[in-house]
Amino acid sequence: MEEYYRIILVLLAVAIAVSVLAPKLKVPLPVLLMLAGIGIGFIPHIKYVPIDPEIVFLLFLPPMLYDAALNLSYRGFTRNIGSISGLAVPMVLITMTAIAAVSHYFIPGISWPVGFVIGAILSPPDAIAASAIIRNMNLGRDTKDILEGESLVNDATALTAYRIAMGVVAGGAFVFWKASVEFVAIIAGGLVVGLVMAWLFVKLLQYVPLKSIPTVSLNILLPFVAYQFAESLDASGVLAVVAFGLYISRRVSCGCLFSQETVEQSRSVWSVLIYLLSGLIFILIGLEFPQALHSIPKGTIVPLVWSSLLIFLIALAVRILFIFEHKFSYDKLHMRSRRKARQDGSMKETRSLDWKNALVIGWSGMRGIVSVATAIALPVTFTGGTEFSQRGSLIFLTVTVVILMLLIQGLGLPVLIRLLKINAPEDKKEL
Repeated sequence: MEEYYRIILVLLAVAIAVSVLAPKLKVPLPVLLMLAGIGIGFIPHIKYVPIDPEIVFLLFLPPMLYDAALNLSYRGFTRNIGSISGLAVPMVLITMTAIAAVSHYFIPGISWPVGFVIGAILSPPDAIAASAIIRNMNLGRDTKDILEGESLVNDATALTAYRIAMGVVAGGAFVFWKASVEFVAIIAGGLVVGLVMAWLFVKLLQYVPLKSIPTVSLNILLPFVAYQFAESLDASGVLAVVAFGLYISRRVSCGCLFSQETVEQSRSVWSVLIYLLSGLIFILIGLEFPQALHSIPKGTIVPLVWSSLLIFLIALAVRILFIFEHKFSYDKLHMRSRRKARQDGSMKETRSLDWKNALVIGWSGMRGIVSVATAIALPVTFTGGTEFSQRGSLIFLTVTVVILMLLIQGLGLPVLIRLLKINAPEDKKEL
């Protein structure tokens, strides 16, 4: 235990050092942290630090999701809810199906149910990666809101689909109406838990005046409680935290929840916490690659790498096509609304997102720690004692796809923005 404690301290020190170097090297911090993790993982005699999925889902995910939700503009989220929900639900399901088809037809021994497990693992863009990479980029407010809002909600869709797919792989039967009811119940349950807990938190602060430090402490504790409580009810812990964060964000933005002193203290605490957690997360992703590489037969490495590249290309192509199809559909609706507004004498008009920002949204969508942790959480054996023989290959495939996305999309995004000469507009745009 003491050895692991020392390793975590060393990794945190590396994360801090890399964060200082990243601006000078002009490389996105998540990419540089991941490369540092890969490098450390290949150093001989370095003690391996396994990613415990339970630790990721219970310790890392709630604060990262809550911080992203709290910093996301509530008005921007509601203004772009159509685009966000389209990317977070149908986009995830379409991507999952496309990846399942590629896995089934191009990877030997992958059945359709296992293919859908791979698709569910690799379909959701990561909130942590999205926030970290686009934070300092010159993008319009709505573009950032769409990307961050999408990455907050889509984990719930993917993890729910993952539960259903794993049930089929473990020997269950897929019944569409039952799966649909389960999907809706998990999503709705998470939303209810998050909103109720946020409402209770607000009422508590209204009727029991608390000083800044207890308030900030509760603000840190409750996202963990919301996540755990929702999961204990078989609801979506992800959506519980997101709903909690958005509700609190709305109350904070109107200045009717926290005092200015509490807001400043809360920001200071959260900024340090998220800085350390995010640094550690991307290093751990990199560290996982050497272990995944050593866990599979040598003869399968090259085919799995090619399969990973194919999955990456298919996922990226599907995303870009979906974004532009959605944009064109919105443009048609926008033109009809504009004609109607002119006929009614109304001067209020909106503008759709231009093709440059649509392309940026399409190019974005890197996968991250949630995909890696979900893959590592795959069971070694099923309930009946049957071995899950493809587990090692699925973990290697997942880690490789995540690395490809962070490298190619993460490094390519700043270049794409410069080539397109995108300047953050002052006016509001909508997709």
